[in-house]
Amino acid sequence: MDASVTLFGSLLACLGALGAALVAYLGKRGENALNGYSSLTEKLQSERDRLERQVAERDARLAELNALHAHDQTEIARLLIDNQRLGGTR
Repeated sequence: MDASVTLFGSLLACLGALGAALVAYLGKRGENALNGYSSLTEKLQSERDRLERQVAERDARLAELNALHAHDQTEIARLLIDNQRLGGTR
């Protein structure tokens, strides 16, 4: 009876070790998947930030060009008035 209990105990210990190894393996796979997801998330956030900066720069440039356009239109109107006042034709 002692030999059968020892054998049974050894088998249970082996199964426990295999179970622990399986859990460790699956846990490592999950950790790797989570690290990959985190890395992808960081890349997407940095790309989003870069694109937001580009859009802000573009919007600033468009505002500058709109201001220049408005100034040019004002100058054209002033010159047309001066031209008509001096007797010119359009």
